[in-house]
Amino acid sequence: MAIFHSPHLLVFTFGLLGNIISFFVYLAPLPTFYRIWQKKSTEGFHALPYLVALFSSALWLCYAFLKTNTFLLITINSFGCVIEFLYFIVFIVFAANSVRMLTIRIFAMMNMGLFGLILVAIHFISNPSNRIDVMGWICVAVSVSVFAAPLSILRQVMTTKSVEFMPFTLSFFLTLSAIMWFAYGLLLNDICIAIPNVVGFILGLLQMVASGNDAQLKEVIIIKQEAQEDDKLSCDKINT
Repeated sequence: MAIFHSPHLLVFTFGLLGNIISFFVYLAPLPTFYRIWQKKSTEGFHALPYLVALFSSALWLCYAFLKTNTFLLITINSFGCVIEFLYFIVFIVFAANSVRMLTIRIFAMMNMGLFGLILVAIHFISNPSNRIDVMGWICVAVSVSVFAAPLSILRQVMTTKSVEFMPFTLSFFLTLSAIMWFAYGLLLNDICIAIPNVVGFILGLLQMVASGNDAQLKEVIIIKQEAQEDDKLSCDKINT
């Protein structure tokens, strides 16, 4: 099989680990969409991170088909395209009309229009090597956007004091996935795979720190509230 043509067993190992962890990354938003389904409303959640992830998965799938010995890239990005599209469908079903129309417009412009334009442009590059390079650097740019997309929710987290809009588990798996795919790209001598995952690792850590700090702040507030309630009860007992 083509997957065993890798120059080193470590390439396959990190690629396989990257597949497994990325699988959980794609499934991490399931609680969010289960909540959306239960409440029949998208509430304060945004579709942009999922649309960007769908766009990225589709581009990496094209990149994998242009290269050789990239079976592991094909498998995970095929799954990514399917699951992110399902998230998109669920979101527009339960979104308010104005949000739904905006989301559909973004999908049409980015996931259909821009994606189609890139495919047409790549088709007119006659040299196969140049075609791979151009597609690779496009994937790099979009992948950085995927890692940075959750940062758009950071302001919302700070405003609402709620980490439900940026789950710690998602940030954790994104960081872990970045490590695996960086090692895979490095061992495969593919700079286009390695570079965005350096950025992904850094941004993932920032998101984890922000999420962790907010959770600790909420815990401190709860403890203070409980202490105040205990003091109030004690005072009431003394007065009686």
